[in-house]
Order: sequence, then C-alpha cells, then structure tokens
Amino acid sequence: MPIPRRLFLAAPLLAAPALAQPAWPDRPVRIVVPYPPGGGLDALARALADRLTPVWKQTVTVDNRPGGATIPGTDAVAKAQPDGHVLLMTSDASVTANPHMHARLPHDPMRDLVPVSYLLDVHQMVLVHPGVAVRDMAGLVSAARARPGALNYGSYGPGSQPHLLFEALKAREGLEITQVAYRGLTPAVLATVAGEVQGTLAGVASAREFLATGQLRALAVGRPARLPQLPDVPTLIEAGYPEIDPRTWFGLFAPAGTPPALLARTQRDVAAALEEPVIRDRHLTPNGYTVHAATPEASVALVAADFEAKRELVRVSKARVD
Repeated sequence: MPIPRRLFLAAPLLAAPALAQPAWPDRPVRIVVPYPPGGGLDALARALADRLTPVWKQTVTVDNRPGGATIPGTDAVAKAQPDGHVLLMTSDASVTANPHMHARLPHDPMRDLVPVSYLLDVHQMVLVHPGVAVRDMAGLVSAARARPGALNYGSYGPGSQPHLLFEALKAREGLEITQVAYRGLTPAVLATVAGEVQGTLAGVASAREFLATGQLRALAVGRPARLPQLPDVPTLIEAGYPEIDPRTWFGLFAPAGTPPALLARTQRDVAAALEEPVIRDRHLTPNGYTVHAATPEASVALVAADFEAKRELVRVSKARVD
C-alpha cells in the first residue's frame, strides 16, 4: 500500500545522522494515555513507566486523559515541546482512524506526531453479554436481523475499534445496531458486563476475567490464527468476516520535530523493557499480544500501511462522523 506523502517525507528525518544533544532526560518524563485507567494499554504504560524510571534516572509518570475519541489527549502531545519529555502511548484510533473520521481535528496526527515505536498488535474479540442468545457471528447477524434496532454495542467514540467493526458489519449485512459511546475501553466492557449494552470489542487483557466467570462471551477474534489462551474462539477469518477486522495496535509517539537521536534511544530502552520477564510474562504473553517494538524507521511504514487500511474500513463502514 502507498505510504501517505506527509509521512513518507518525514521518514528521511528519522534516518538523519544524530547530532549532539543535551543530556536527556533532565526532568520527569510524562507518558500521556488518552484512555481511562484500567485497560490493557494503561496497564502496559504503567509497567513501562516503572521500568524506565531507573533507566532514565528520572520519574516517568502516566497521565490519563480519556474521552473525546482520544482527541484531547492526543492533541496535548501533538502540541507539546519536541524534547522527548512528553510522549503519547495510544492505539491506532488516535493516529490512523481519527483522520478519516473527523474533518476538523485540532491536529494532524500524521504530521504533528512522529512514531517512536509500533509496539504491538492487540487482537480484539467480538464480545456479547451472556443474555444475548448467540454463540457465533452468524448467530449475532441473525439476531440483529430478526429484531432491527433491538441490539446495541458499547464503543469508546467515533473511530474506536468497536465503532469501526460493528458499523462495517452493519453496512455489509444491512443491520440496525445502535452505538452507545463511553469514555473509554474499560467503561464499554463494564457496560457490556452489566447488560447496559449487548456487545463490544476488547482484547484479552480487558476481557479475560469476565470470560472466565461467564460474564462475557467471545464470538470471534481478529487474528490470523486462534488465540492459544482461547482455542475455542474462532477468528473473524474463519467466521467469514476478515474485512471488518479493525486491526488494533499500540504505539508510542512523540511530537514532530523530536530529535532522531532521542527517538532512537527511547525506542531502544522501551524495546529492552518489553523483553524483561516482569513485563513479558505479566502484560504481554498472557494477553496474546504480537510484539514488534519496531524502530522509528520501521514504525513509519507500519503506521502508514494501517493509515490506508483504516481509510478503506471507514469508507466501507460509512462510520465517518463529519
């Protein structure tokens, strides 16, 4: 897929020779997470902050700024000083989905942010409340078709993964399913557990305990192969819906203009932290993530490819907000 021109033009900057830079960090580092506390992304950000604090010899904190389809939190980083002391840890929604969803963003994430690292792929599951008497995607489609408008799903705003998947499903099958937006992933999952909504989308980290206790049921997972942790849950490919997978990922970003040397050092330190057993065995392997910890240069291409994939998914789903 073609790389967006703006991001393609930024790629040589990432590979530019490193110039001498002042000591970094020379004050606390803040990782902005545009989601509420409690989800898998937030937990991983906090684990990284704990491991990076002694490495950088400065306090690393997590600053949760939920709501607004991740736009306010992302905007805070896009407009921060490009000195490596304010970073954004977020999902694809902030960077590759929102530009296609919103005509009037206060920033351009493909121009105003630069990738530090494409961290990992998060394999999302289609989840329903056990009160919904369906066991697979075909059953969900049949139930929605039999009772138009009776089902709803919890999202965390326009362009979020549940929004893209369910709207694409609706467009493909001619269904009526209502979106109910919450202020983040965790509230949407909890609303599904409580029966406020009938379904949502979430990864293993956010849904594992509720699946184990029967408070949620997984219908399918967006992954090339079944999750080892949940071998009975078919993939969206097996269910016949490969094109509606929103391909969720986590990434670390900095304001555009951050020196390449700082991007490279940050990526190396983060990649090393992800390999430590305290993070790998607690936050990565149990949650079924596919870890990349990609370099800034490789992350440019990965983000660019997803930018184009999200453009197509938004077009097919007709999920654009304005």
